[in-house]
Amino acid sequence: MPEISSLFAFGLISLGMALTPGPNMVYIISRSICQGRGAGLISLGGVALGFVFYMVFAALGITALLMAVPFAYDALRMGGAFYQFYLAWQAVKPGGRSPFEIRQLNKDSPRKLFAMGFITNLLNPKIAMIYLSLLPQFIEPEHGSPLLQSLVLGFTQIVVSLSVNAMVALLAGSAAVALAARPTWQRVQRWLMGTVLAGLATRLVLEGRR
Repeated sequence: MPEISSLFAFGLISLGMALTPGPNMVYIISRSICQGRGAGLISLGGVALGFVFYMVFAALGITALLMAVPFAYDALRMGGAFYQFYLAWQAVKPGGRSPFEIRQLNKDSPRKLFAMGFITNLLNPKIAMIYLSLLPQFIEPEHGSPLLQSLVLGFTQIVVSLSVNAMVALLAGSAAVALAARPTWQRVQRWLMGTVLAGLATRLVLEGRR
């Protein structure tokens, strides 16, 4: 088991990651507003499965293979960047909408909501990088099995992220109602979200493999 101090430090880093806007948060907000809190939470379940996928692969050392093969990593990186650019354009294009703006969208089935949440998280190569670069820094062989420590740290990150995003799903409706009466704030929030997503996508494209 990791030391309590290491677990706490890793938890704080995970909290900072979870509070940073990204595709997962945008998707969960959108679904919570247009289809209800239940849909947002189902989408969050798909996101959680994506975290588990990366955590298990990182804990077993298989993620290292993904990053060792240029084509595999670059394909995932470019796919994630393209998806984030798409979300950014949807926010800032003429007539674009804020993810907090109340609107009608086609209602997706629980299966599709879950699948889209999973795909949204899977197309974020930063998750693979985070697990591969952060986990080794908090693993101490003298404290037991590295595999067990990796799983404990990974589950810590998942719990923190799911807690933050669950609050986002539950409060998205209230935030949308508050912003509906403030068109100026809607425009500011829309451009802010678009800028953040475009910045994340640009960083993915420019930084390459590290």
